[in-house]
Parts: sequence; structure tokens; C-alpha cells
Amino acid sequence: MILSDALRAALLAEARAAHPRECCGLLEGTGKAVTALHPARNLADAPDRFEIDPALQFRLRREGRNIVGCYHSHPDGAAEPSPRDAQAASQAGFVWLIVGGDALGAFVWDGARFERLELGPERAPT
Repeated sequence: MILSDALRAALLAEARAAHPRECCGLLEGTGKAVTALHPARNLADAPDRFEIDPALQFRLRREGRNIVGCYHSHPDGAAEPSPRDAQAASQAGFVWLIVGGDALGAFVWDGARFERLELGPERAPT
């Protein structure tokens, strides 16, 4: 999964700004690259949970955006899926970016479990 330095910096900044709550949003892109972040209002009542406003996803899909995944932060935790994340995951092939501190983890839900993705920087064509 390719994530540009600019998008990586924006995601980390959003997580820091939301602390101690979780930030969350949707990922636009292709099968191999994230091309845009779409921050969402976190509807969860508890600070250690996230719930993306479904109106955002409906609007983005109406606009023809290719939503390939979601992101959220674990403000004082690891950049790894939690058991709660696994319970909430439902769409096979959906990418999850998770911020934990200054670390960023990328995962894809295969329908039964999360598989780690290599998270590489943007590369110039050769």
C-alpha cells in the first residue's frame, strides 16, 4: 500500500489533534495506493472508540469516490488492530490504517482476520 509523505503527515497530525479521542475517516484510492484522506466526525461516545459518520461515506460514494478503507487512531495504544476492530470489520478487502503514537500500521481485512500490509512511500516512476 502506497501512502505519500504528505498524506502520512496529515494523518499523524490529525491523530495528534484528536488526542485523547480517536480520530477517524475514510481512505480514497486505488487497489495499491491511498490518494486522499476524508476525515470524519467521530460519533462514538467513548474516547477510546470510533464510529465514522455514515453520511460521509454515502456522500463520497455519490460523488463517485473510490473508498478503499478507513483509518483511526489508538491514542495511547499500538498501531495494530484491536479485538474491537476485528469485531467491527466486515468488508473483505477493506484497508485499515491505524495510528498508534507516531507509528502507522496498514492492514486489510480478509473476511476472517486482519493481514498486515507493507506501507511504502510514494515512488517516482522509473
